[in-house]
Amino acid sequence: MCATPTVEKSAPELVQPAGPTPGGTLPLSSIDKTAAVRVPVVLVQVFPRAASDVGGGQQDAAVAAMRDGFARALVPYYPVAGRIADVSPGDGEPVVDCTGQGVWFVEAAASCTLADVNYLERPLLIPKKDLLPKEELEDLIIMAQVTKFTCGGLAVGICFSHMVFDGQGAAQFLKAAGEMARGLPAPSVAPVWDRDAIPGPPRPPKLPRGGPPPPCTAFSFVTQAADISPESLARIKDAFRAATGQACSTFDAATAVLFKCRALAAGLPDGAEVRLAFAACTRRLLRGVLPSVDGYYGNCVYLAVAARTSRAIREAPLEEVIRLTRAAKEAVAARFADWMRGGGAMEDHYSVALDYGTVTVSDWSRVGFSEVDYGFGEPGYVFSLNDHVRVVPSAIYLRPPAPKRGVRLMLRCVEEPHAAAFADELAKFA
Repeated sequence: MCATPTVEKSAPELVQPAGPTPGGTLPLSSIDKTAAVRVPVVLVQVFPRAASDVGGGQQDAAVAAMRDGFARALVPYYPVAGRIADVSPGDGEPVVDCTGQGVWFVEAAASCTLADVNYLERPLLIPKKDLLPKEELEDLIIMAQVTKFTCGGLAVGICFSHMVFDGQGAAQFLKAAGEMARGLPAPSVAPVWDRDAIPGPPRPPKLPRGGPPPPCTAFSFVTQAADISPESLARIKDAFRAATGQACSTFDAATAVLFKCRALAAGLPDGAEVRLAFAACTRRLLRGVLPSVDGYYGNCVYLAVAARTSRAIREAPLEEVIRLTRAAKEAVAARFADWMRGGGAMEDHYSVALDYGTVTVSDWSRVGFSEVDYGFGEPGYVFSLNDHVRVVPSAIYLRPPAPKRGVRLMLRCVEEPHAAAFADELAKFA
């Protein structure tokens, strides 16, 4: 075990496109500009066996290839090398200015092995700021930091603008950077911009970048992690099939556990409304709207919401909570089509009450962050670092570190008075 680990960073480098790229400005879509996506997203990819021969030269070569992969990927993905700007300063209507300035890339070296810091499992034994290029994204679209560990392992910290990418879109770009780092002549999936093809009914509110709309309460959420085992997921699925004659997904089962456990632990009054909100992918619903759905890397999400009283969720069997989740998913197609036709105000479709009664869910287990290969294999573990989100309880679903299976929940769902009870309820499904 090493002494208190330290991380030394090189000066930030702007990695520019490896070839000429177009200039000018590009519009964002009406979905990109919703208040729900005006926050940066932060994640870390852990590569325990990136360079099993501890020699620094091997690590340095891997990092150099990765940097080159980013530069080459920025040619077809040239908007990502630009900056987010306003059409007119202060009018709140963002666009992407294709300046070609590049993306931030930072190289860092830790004084320890990944084992010394428990492979970056929570609670983190290295400060968050040491794993990321800087604290604020500002007008940048993506930043990366690669941290070398003395065991030969690497950690890649990524911060990206949710106004330009959704999770699947960001993973698509990172996969392209990995493919180019491995020597492919072009990305296997050609990028598609076409944001202006998505209609804009109704006009989104003009809000400053960098935060949610006021007013809202800032909570002191406790960061927690919990695993739902494959055995628990199988039991829940079997019970649902026995009760309904239907199959349910892993997402349905995990979400029912989360929603019920939080209702049991959160201490809300019987009659208080509790809400489950999750981002449903709408790529399939945009076929025929976008010239090509394949390769589109903008936001393709719609907010699905389910609500009941606190008492109803506490007392409901999991099968009933699963039905509630499935009903919210099944309503997405009709509600999204209504929004596309201009039905209802923006806040009727892309917002949810920002209070302690709401929990928001994002499923990262299948968007592609775990399949990125920069030339040293796929990550053993990917986790979120969105500790800056303080206005709404949130949960992100991840793949647990190998060889574990099941679903890992990365949680900022409750404040300290409810954290122990929440952990105890979730532990019943570990």
